[in-house]
Amino acid sequence: MKPLARAAIIAVGSELLTPLRFDTNSLFLTGQLNALGIDVVMKGVAGDDREELGHLFRAALGRADLVVFTGGLGPTDDDVTREVVASTLGRSLAEDTGITERLRVRFAARGFTGPMPESNRRQAMVPTGARVLENNRGSAPGLWLEEGDAVIVLLPGPPRELHPMVAALVDGPLRERSEGVPLLRRVLKISGRIESQTDEQLQPLYRKWEKGTPRVNATILAALGQLELHLWCRAPSTDAANQALERAVDEVCAVIGVDVFSTDGRPMEAVVGEMLASRGLHIALAESCTGGLLTSRLTDIPGSSRYVAQAVIAYTNEAKTALLGVPAPLIEAHGAVSEPVAVAMADGARTRAGVEVGVGVTGIAGPGGGTPEKPVGTVAVAASIAAETRSRLFRFHGERDQVKFQASQAALDMVRRMLL
Repeated sequence: MKPLARAAIIAVGSELLTPLRFDTNSLFLTGQLNALGIDVVMKGVAGDDREELGHLFRAALGRADLVVFTGGLGPTDDDVTREVVASTLGRSLAEDTGITERLRVRFAARGFTGPMPESNRRQAMVPTGARVLENNRGSAPGLWLEEGDAVIVLLPGPPRELHPMVAALVDGPLRERSEGVPLLRRVLKISGRIESQTDEQLQPLYRKWEKGTPRVNATILAALGQLELHLWCRAPSTDAANQALERAVDEVCAVIGVDVFSTDGRPMEAVVGEMLASRGLHIALAESCTGGLLTSRLTDIPGSSRYVAQAVIAYTNEAKTALLGVPAPLIEAHGAVSEPVAVAMADGARTRAGVEVGVGVTGIAGPGGGTPEKPVGTVAVAASIAAETRSRLFRFHGERDQVKFQASQAALDMVRRMLL
């Protein structure tokens, strides 16, 4: 039987087509399938609509030899995944009385009064030829169907139920049906560059990797405050894939230099935190327009108490003077959003906390408050480390939250480059 090589993931649920819920199962599934060498070539989301789900299923069958459904296996009328799969494959549905009995036992064990609702019997309906996949954490069993060389897997939507079921499949039937050639990925993160410039510089490497054995593939993406270079490689062994990716990472770093701040997917705050901790340094933060975001990002990292000493949110001019010692005449002369004030904030934070590193951020996050000279998105960032101080005035674009994030990213990057 032909090994499984290409997968499609279909998330089912009308709630996933609203801004209130998003599909995280597909991210988990992609990682698990890639580890088996199965490439995910298509992802889709369908509401609880038989016709739309059928269209998506048929399209997936035309492009992949493994189709994984998540969700739509509950007991209500809008849980239609079983019916659509059976109908599309031309198979009948029949009640598995063993499943029904297990559902009755589960229902009674949970202390519900009265008999199990008849609607729960929907979860015991099994297409002809399907294998039932045990679900030890929920009421909806999964299903495994084979159609020619293709495999269709139906899994429940709740992650706490789905994750252990996927683990069992990866260790069992999916591993048996895969080529066993792992598809590994690395994510490099880059700061201080634009996408087109970076892509142009990396073109010679792309061409080299395309001809290499094993081949390394690359995609560059522009994200808020950074670029991401995604590398992936399929090789006969995990060691061979890792070695090819490690060579590619080294080649990228040789071209891009210190603008590469992460070679393992870690965010800026984790990288800077490790640099501070490894050097035995402590940081104090003075934030105005970021309103604590910079501090929050640093302290989101476990163990950050080793290096985060103190933070001050000095939003008003008076607070900058009272809490950080920024001279009022300095603010009057240059304006609150200026490099001299950011430097004074960084110095004030560092000296008052008695630590080695200080950071100051002040700006106009918007949507109001801008002027022709200092439009919305103008942010001054400064970092102070012992005898060295750096500062820069930035012009960021985007909505308020985007300006704040970019300001925090720029501040962290400034500290990173100074520590280098």
